[in-house]
Amino acid sequence: MRAGDARSDSHGIASLNDWIDNLCALSRDGVPSVLVTVAKVRGSAPRETGAKMIVSAAEAIGTIGGGQLEYQCIKIACEALQAPSGSSKTVRKFALGAGCGQCCGGVVEMLFERVAASSWMPTLQRLQASGRPFVIGTAMSADGGKFFITKADVVETQERSLLPPAALQRARVMLADGSPAESCAGLLLEPVRRSDFHIAVFGAGHVGAATVDVLSRLECNIRWVDSRSNLWPSALPSGVAAIETDNPADEVAEMPPGTHYLVMTYSHPLDLQICEQVLSRGDHVYLGLIGSASKRRKFERLLKRGGYSAGALQSLVCPIGLPGMNGKKPAEIALAVAAELLLLRQVTQAGTVRVENLQVRG
Repeated sequence: MRAGDARSDSHGIASLNDWIDNLCALSRDGVPSVLVTVAKVRGSAPRETGAKMIVSAAEAIGTIGGGQLEYQCIKIACEALQAPSGSSKTVRKFALGAGCGQCCGGVVEMLFERVAASSWMPTLQRLQASGRPFVIGTAMSADGGKFFITKADVVETQERSLLPPAALQRARVMLADGSPAESCAGLLLEPVRRSDFHIAVFGAGHVGAATVDVLSRLECNIRWVDSRSNLWPSALPSGVAAIETDNPADEVAEMPPGTHYLVMTYSHPLDLQICEQVLSRGDHVYLGLIGSASKRRKFERLLKRGGYSAGALQSLVCPIGLPGMNGKKPAEIALAVAAELLLLRQVTQAGTVRVENLQVRG
């Protein structure tokens, strides 16, 4: 059995592209909403350009950083929902120190867009479903259009609007180099792409379930593997695919290159098989094995007998979790593992450290 992505938790913090699913769901249900986006940041601010929150009459989905800024933005969005007419789009500037009493001290520009059955919603949903990366270009002026830019073309523009050549050129560069959202030529350019943070969790027991619960709140893709059929939750978080198979170790071959592996099954022999498959591939970013220092020594002996070199075994992390976080409860282990993976991702993206240098225990 393979269970694909389930609905996201609309009351949680929306991850990378959850806002699209949530916005489309509200639109399909005929629920008016306001899409609130951090359009520009100068100085220190609680969230980055492109951070979003959706406000309807019943709820606020996602966060733009909390505090007084978010409170004021929710109030403005609710007033926009109650207004009988007027522009569907507006930009407001907030001085976080002087205007919001927040110690960040920067200045942010917030884009408010009223969304009902907007003409651009089907295009947004279609491109999202295709899996192709694209850039949303939103003109900051009240009467400006919205553009959808792929590597090949401009999928849609609204009437009376032209996409500035500089914005088109910058959008294409963003698609090529993975740049984050930014403002250019009077437009907010927002790349929409699938996360390249791939995590494979082997084991759906208490620790595996807690780990998936924590990791699913990050911007990542999780493949959750087990041979047992009675452990899966009734609804999977967004970005999680549950894989039930009689041969979990065989699933290693199906993982994308650069995957982070977490091995925490009910069986030491199965753990060993999975580790062997991961090490044989040799393209993992992280291989974490749950257990103690003595388990690591035992696995090192067995893997060396199997022909794996001492150099290859340096990438085996056991015990798992950020050093210094030594709790043994499932939730404590899950938090320690998430912290370790986030730190690893941060420093490896910067190109400053190897995975084995992060692990000082064991």
